[in-house]
Amino acid sequence: MPSQFPHGFVWGAATAAYQTEGAVHADGRTPSIWDTFSHTPGRVRAGDTGDIADDHYHRYDQDVRLMSQLGLGAYRFSVSWPRVQPTGRGPASQAGLDFYRRLVDDLLAHGIQPVLTLYHWDLPQELEDAGGWPERETAHRFADYAQLVAGALGDRVQEWITLNEPWCSAFLGYATGVHAPGRTDAAAALRAAHHLSLAHGLGVQALRATLPRRARVAVALNPNAVRARSASAEDEDARRRIDALANRIFTGPMLHGAYPADLFTDTAAITDWSFVQADDARTIRQPLDWLGINYYTPSVVSAATGDRPPSGPTAYPGAEEVTFHQPPGTRTAMGWTVDPSGLYELLMRFCREVPGLPLAITENGAAYDDKPDDRGAVHDPERIRYLHTHLETLLRALADGADVWGYFVWSLLDNFEWAHGYSKRFGVVYVDYETLERVPKTSARWYREVIRTGQLTVGKQKFS
Repeated sequence: MPSQFPHGFVWGAATAAYQTEGAVHADGRTPSIWDTFSHTPGRVRAGDTGDIADDHYHRYDQDVRLMSQLGLGAYRFSVSWPRVQPTGRGPASQAGLDFYRRLVDDLLAHGIQPVLTLYHWDLPQELEDAGGWPERETAHRFADYAQLVAGALGDRVQEWITLNEPWCSAFLGYATGVHAPGRTDAAAALRAAHHLSLAHGLGVQALRATLPRRARVAVALNPNAVRARSASAEDEDARRRIDALANRIFTGPMLHGAYPADLFTDTAAITDWSFVQADDARTIRQPLDWLGINYYTPSVVSAATGDRPPSGPTAYPGAEEVTFHQPPGTRTAMGWTVDPSGLYELLMRFCREVPGLPLAITENGAAYDDKPDDRGAVHDPERIRYLHTHLETLLRALADGADVWGYFVWSLLDNFEWAHGYSKRFGVVYVDYETLERVPKTSARWYREVIRTGQLTVGKQKFS
């Protein structure tokens, strides 16, 4: 297998606005659903909030210098919707847009390509108060917001992503309630999933109408590499049900112009899907320039085992009886099994499903319990092993014909990890949350060498 990545391959890192920016009251920014959620007692570990986070809003220039030192070719960030359109309606806040203008200009000055995500889960609270993603109107508000941002930054930014992981927004936000806005309503979650897809389609239309022709538009999904525990018909049916709710609920309308029929059958007891209107499929299926894939770990499922009766709300409405099993292998601090074969599986699946559509790995990484040593250095050999094995798998996929143009490590910085607060560290750069000092970890030096050489032959041992 080759060890050399192709010439022109783009190496990047990714972050999200609420996880890093802080400055939640600066320049007219209003609360998002994550501000409300994190300030609600019991929702986030240790009562952590994103009020300060990494203070990237005030320290972006320092962070861009770090990116340059790492040799990054691209930086994927998200725009905070309530920072640039405080009520989710009406005109843009120029002060909010000015932050992103400064960030983008600084990136370009350092030769780093900006990759802009419009929505990474921070819905303006006023839109949630009006019903949130279960309401059709929210999709139209997103299109207006997309047009505002495109009008301000379209002359500088070439790569645009509409939504990040709409599955999480819909099912963790509205079905299980473990993410903002913390609702537990299966029917609302399915409506939210549809309106997120509709927002994507309307957003693409708004971007195409506003951006220069050279701009490229994508969506970033977190497809699940779902595997049946056995070859039995019952376990295979469990895999099919989860695949419909985790993957095809979005890839069906976005990439193929139709929902899978089995999804409607599986969820018929929850909703009749009457919220899907006649022209929605045409609106949602917009031509894309590439597709973003976020990958961390696979899933193993079976039919109900009887060992653990279902309890509490599920992230998979209509598949409550499906049992999830922990795959074997080493685990990250999130408890997720390290298994890069799932990444290969997904890349080749999309090569078959949508031939000719380029792909990018828009998130991939691992959380570990990183701590500075006596000299202040942060050694993270587990993360290096994780990244090394996943990049080996990416090379295998490239050799087998996968059209992947870039890789974005998650994450550039340790940051606010949603309901886990600051207890989980995904960054290749360590952040001291008391002083906000940034310390590149050993993995950052390793990644810099991979970027510099375009090879994995630098090895893991040199940085262990």
